[in-house]
Amino acid sequence: MALSSSAVIHNHMNINMKRFNMVRVHQELILEIPKSKRPNKATHLAESICNVLHRSPSRSIDLLRYHEEKLSTPTMSPREDISQKWRQIHGCSNWENILDPLHPCLRREILKYGEFAQATYDAFDYDSLSQYCGSCRYNRNKLFQKLGLSRNGYAVTKYIYAMSHIDLPRWLERSLVADTWSRDSNWIGYVAVSDEQETRRIGRRDIVVAWRGTVAPCEWYEDFQRKLDPIGKKGAKVEHGFLSIYTSKSDTTRYNKSSASDQVMKEITKLVKFYEQKGEEVSVTITGHSLGGALALLNAYEAAYKVPNNVPISVISFGAPRVGNITFKQELEEMGVKALRVVVKQDWVHRMPGLVFNEAFKVFDEITSLEWVYTHVGAELNLDVGSSPYLKGGGMNLSGFHSLETYLHLVDGYLSSETPFRNEAKRDVALVNKYCDMLVDELRIPQCWYQLANKGLVCNDHGRWVKPKRDPDDIPSHHDDPLVPDETQTYMMTLVSS
Repeated sequence: MALSSSAVIHNHMNINMKRFNMVRVHQELILEIPKSKRPNKATHLAESICNVLHRSPSRSIDLLRYHEEKLSTPTMSPREDISQKWRQIHGCSNWENILDPLHPCLRREILKYGEFAQATYDAFDYDSLSQYCGSCRYNRNKLFQKLGLSRNGYAVTKYIYAMSHIDLPRWLERSLVADTWSRDSNWIGYVAVSDEQETRRIGRRDIVVAWRGTVAPCEWYEDFQRKLDPIGKKGAKVEHGFLSIYTSKSDTTRYNKSSASDQVMKEITKLVKFYEQKGEEVSVTITGHSLGGALALLNAYEAAYKVPNNVPISVISFGAPRVGNITFKQELEEMGVKALRVVVKQDWVHRMPGLVFNEAFKVFDEITSLEWVYTHVGAELNLDVGSSPYLKGGGMNLSGFHSLETYLHLVDGYLSSETPFRNEAKRDVALVNKYCDMLVDELRIPQCWYQLANKGLVCNDHGRWVKPKRDPDDIPSHHDDPLVPDETQTYMMTLVSS
């Protein structure tokens, strides 16, 4: 009986390895990546464990042992030089033939931009008892250093603040303290640019915009599916709430005398002009999760109109809802904007708005002028929670299914729709439970573990537990509004010489 079971596992391994090798051959033909060494016995054993974990009802000991063995391994793979193939990875061919199977270089770039989006959550001050609630905890010169993202080779040049003229739940965090930094605005994202080393690796100077999503996505389903507002001059319409956040401004506010739209476009235009005058090739990559993915698409639409010289513009979004109608989609495609949507099968947010009436209904092909039909834009990378042996797949864990860290974990383990979760996945599994409870109990990782020590309280010299004062450099200031030209020029020269 034992011999029969071993034979079954062995045959299953052989089938999976043949399929895996076909995936690698296919990827090499597309982007001409040199073949890696043949898997050794340890790799075969790890794959066998991984495959069995998907199917065995008693996996507790094996799963924990397999996870602990990975704790002493690096969390990142070496990053290849993609300077000769960056346009394919950036979406010039709409990511055809490199999504399923997923090319390793594209996987690493998706993870990079996903981490930039994740930073907007990790650095956000959610504490309603803080006078700085709704701001970023760190100034832009320290953001990546504090979050461990300096390795990605980018520097933040601008913070973006947003407000809205409509009442929306919980995307706008407000302080309960009377004397607060702002009563109208929240930190919504940032602009960053690749440094010299990363620019050489990726083949161009990359300008990144990262947009923050909602704090509690389940609270705004109903708020973002009722009204479409016009945008542009050709009949495109987009969701009213998204557009309000992107374009709202008021002279009575401190941080939104100019809108998020004005702030980000001024910075993008400035950076593009600066680097093109130096003779460099430039791209714009816009990323975001949830609401941030919707704002990223609005940002791309505006950038396509205003950024000169046909600069490549791509959007890589995670769990993003639909934004506009069919005309909005068509205009983006006509202007050359490339959009890649990463979605999780169990996550409902990307099905909103337009849960019933959307692009999936072929009956609308002949009446696409209907302005109320919401339509997704771009290519799709579809992931499944059930593919990972580390994740809880049952129930209605809305926050867990929608969590960006869940998305990044699944991207890291994805090979193709026909193959199991890859055993070479490097990203730390514990990150999945930062803000939710998605990891299986066998791993013994606490839920929602990412928080300030003692919930932000510190013990002072007198033994009293108090709210600490922020470092003066990290206190929000109106100087975080768009930089004056001289400041920007000085900062850019610093980046170039670094």
